[in-house]
Amino acid sequence: MASCEYCGLDGYYGRELARTRYWIIYLAPSQRYLGTCVVALRRKCRDLSELMDGEWPDFAWILRCLESAVRELFNPDLFNWSCFKNSAFRSEDPDPEVHWHFHPRYSRPVRFGGETFRDREFGHIPVPLEGKVPEPVMDELEGIMRERILKFLNEGDYI
Repeated sequence: MASCEYCGLDGYYGRELARTRYWIIYLAPSQRYLGTCVVALRRKCRDLSELMDGEWPDFAWILRCLESAVRELFNPDLFNWSCFKNSAFRSEDPDPEVHWHFHPRYSRPVRFGGETFRDREFGHIPVPLEGKVPEPVMDELEGIMRERILKFLNEGDYI
């Protein structure tokens, strides 16, 4: 399996929560939408059409586990998934990587770690504005998300 330069950089996509054979789940640095994660492929891959057979069912398993974990923790109204690689093309030598953005969406304010998270754009496309939260809140969020995601990844029937 070829190495991915970005997945090896600490904090590039966020805080690592879990890994599977083909993917890494990160808690995104921006928590504009509580529970936002990035799911990055563990190998160099430019386009979705280049994904190998085993990578699709592994991603489907992650999707189910991640949605189940966040639903159990925060009960969002819906989940948005996107595969954007636009930022790679802001450099002169773009090197896009396949990764998915996972945005839980809420019609109501949600309290966590003493903070209130408001999804002001609910019902619209997620806005790519930074939503920083205090480090202790990120630490707590990382802990409970890792625990819950691993619970779902390690139980049930993998496809």
